[in-house]
Amino acid sequence: MSTSMNDDAEKIAQEEEEENSLKGDRKFVVALARGLEVLRSFRPRDGFLGNQEIAERTGLPKPTVTRITYTLCRLGYLTRVPRLGKYQLAPSAITLGYSALANLGIRQIARPFMDEMAERLAAPVAMGIRDRVRALYVDISRGSSAFTFQLDIGSGIPLAQSAMGRALLSVMSQAEREATIERLSSRYGDDWPGVEAEMRGEIETCMTLGYAVSVGAWRPGIHAVAAPLVAADGSGIYAFNCGGPPYQFTEQFIHEQVGPALLELTRSLASVLNGTRR
Repeated sequence: MSTSMNDDAEKIAQEEEEENSLKGDRKFVVALARGLEVLRSFRPRDGFLGNQEIAERTGLPKPTVTRITYTLCRLGYLTRVPRLGKYQLAPSAITLGYSALANLGIRQIARPFMDEMAERLAAPVAMGIRDRVRALYVDISRGSSAFTFQLDIGSGIPLAQSAMGRALLSVMSQAEREATIERLSSRYGDDWPGVEAEMRGEIETCMTLGYAVSVGAWRPGIHAVAAPLVAADGSGIYAFNCGGPPYQFTEQFIHEQVGPALLELTRSLASVLNGTRR
């Protein structure tokens, strides 16, 4: 099964699970939730999506999707391309995303530290947050790396198999972490025991060393390291990762260069956020 099909199946299962859990909540506005899920179905580099594609990604009936896309077009959040019979995000929706990123003040604070590390190690450095059962890139600094890195702001990566996801899991409360892992378990089928064992091992490593590693667990050609940061004001948890090809990210390079550099980055950021460094 392709990565895209796996992502779609995961999305549908996730939405069914969450909708079932909210059925008894009388304050929950289902129509609004469905409209937002339609907007969320557009991914970086998607281009145009038709009603059928949106229905497959969200798990919503196609007639429901058709009404929602019509409404979102009327409100200016989607644009319909008549010759294709498909939709793309309109400026109003894009503005919402940029407004959210602009309000994420840690990005502006972190960027100089990320740029410096990316240049020093000649490897891309990214910042991410948890988005349900995945990690979501909210910023990236590529530095002078020659490595072609396909992920960009808005890209999602799996919690269980990525270094960033494992770092985020490591700083959750035990109850939240176990609930999240339980949700992940149904998404890997027969592969889950192996995925879980490696994931839990790296979570423990992160709790001990301060950073987690993923050596080809998500993508065979990528070795990555990530360190978490918990905002002192309680505003959220973040993770910073750095990755590249196996010939560059050897075990020695990971533990002697990348891991310590990420720890330095997160400690420096924590000092700035706490007001002890300027």
